[in-house]
Order: sequence, then structure tokens, then C-alpha cells
Amino acid sequence: MIIQNSYEENNLGKLYIVPTPIGNLDDMTFRAVEVLKKVDLIAAEDTRHTKKLLNHFAIHNELISYHEHNRFERIPLLLEKLRNGEQIALVSDAGMPAISDPGSELVTEAIKEELPVIVLPGANAALSALVGSGLPTEQFYFYGFLPRKKGDKEKILTQLKYLEATLIFYESPHRVSQTLQDIEKQFGERKVVVARELTKMYEQYIRGSTREVIDFIKNYPLRGECVIVIEGSTENNLQDDVWWEELSLEEHVQYYEEKQTVSHKEALKLVAKDRQISRRDVYNALHVKKND
Repeated sequence: MIIQNSYEENNLGKLYIVPTPIGNLDDMTFRAVEVLKKVDLIAAEDTRHTKKLLNHFAIHNELISYHEHNRFERIPLLLEKLRNGEQIALVSDAGMPAISDPGSELVTEAIKEELPVIVLPGANAALSALVGSGLPTEQFYFYGFLPRKKGDKEKILTQLKYLEATLIFYESPHRVSQTLQDIEKQFGERKVVVARELTKMYEQYIRGSTREVIDFIKNYPLRGECVIVIEGSTENNLQDDVWWEELSLEEHVQYYEEKQTVSHKEALKLVAKDRQISRRDVYNALHVKKND
């Protein structure tokens, strides 16, 4: 068990998690500016991007890069500085650090060493989109960015299909249309909201059914980072779902071979088990089909 008394005086440094605006600089809080001015070091995802923000608020503290590609070498360095009493602020390019962001690993390691982690409230695209979507907020599930590979994405969506909570995803504008088509294929028709350019001049919410939003985007291609908010499931038949029912026998076998990376022989066994038929029936059906 680890108990953190955030503002207890000791010789250790504190790791401040400081949200930055997701588009509108006026969303920077007074406290965030104050913290960035007083810390010894600011760890930033992109130092060039963060430098512009710091200049806007006349902040001239030392910057160090911390991102996906150098996090393993940076974490020991930052932890050592914290142990030596230095105060460090972690920022991302926009929004709350450690959300779909390598900053989460630094937070985890700091906590393991019982170094104080202090999180400031502030801008966050996922929560802004959720509230603005008009979809239920009592329960929600934030996933972040879906995998790019088709098979991996399909697997995740299959797992999320029957969650009753409102679902939230981040997505790049050029992948939104395909992602919505994948969601429609897995989930069927649901209420969908795509929020883009949040807090900026061209902020836009696109609300409708899955198909309506897909058709809109085809006619009006999107620009800017997007948040997809999906209505939760109203079905309760998870155990009875036959996920493979729309697949042909050949596609069913290919699913196991390609997505689950099993041998052809093992794939036949799995398909036979799913369909409650013999493996020989599966083999014969595929063999006859190929000969035809």
C-alpha cells in the first residue's frame, strides 16, 4: 500500500501533470501557468510545440523532450531528478498528459518509487466530446486510438460490442470513415457523434446514426483530430452471440488462420467446434468448394 500526501514537505521533488489547451489558448488555467513557471524542468512531448505555448505565457523554464521514442531513456533520468528534489512538470502537445500518451509510464514508475504525482485539472478532448455528444454520461468507456491493423481492430470492437457504457475513441480524420464502417459492421446501427476541432474556430459536432454520419463524411471530408462517441449496447445476449454467423465457412477458417495465427489443421478444429459439426465436414466442404 502506498499513501501519498501530495503537499507534505520532504526532500523529494514532485511530478506535476499539467494539461494544456486542446486548441484554444484561453483554456490554460491560472494554476497551470503558475506551476509551469515554478518547476525546475518541463518534460514535453514536442519541445518546439510546447515552446510556443510557453512563450505565449512568458514562461522561460528549461525544457526536455519526453515522447514515445525516448521514454525508456528519459524515465530513469527524470526519476533521478525527482529523487534529488527537483520539481518537474509533464505536458503533452494538447490536453491531459498520460491519456493515450507515454506519460502514463512515467506516472506509474514515479508512484512505484513513492514520488509524489500531482495532477492538475484541465482540458481533455474525450470528456468535452462526451458531454457535447448528448449521449448518456452515467457510464462511459474511453478506449483511445483503435489499432490500425484490421484484424486487431476487429478483435477490439468484438470485445466492446456489448458494453452498455457510452464508448469514446480518438481517431485521425483520414481514418474516421473506415473506422465508422468497421463499427457499423460490428455494432449495427447506433447513435454516433463525431466531434472535431474541439475548442477551435471550426469546432463541429456531427450527430446521427452510424450510416448517416458515414454518408455525411463521404460528402464532406473531415480535417483536424476527431473524437468518436458511440451509443452503448442495448442488447443483453453476449453469451448467445454467434460472432461468426455472417462469415462463410472459408472466411471462418481464414479468420483463425490469419487473425489468430493458428495452423490450418487447428483452424478446422476451431471452426468445427464453433459450428458444432465434425472437422471432416468442414474439410470436405472446403475441398469440394475449391474443386468446383
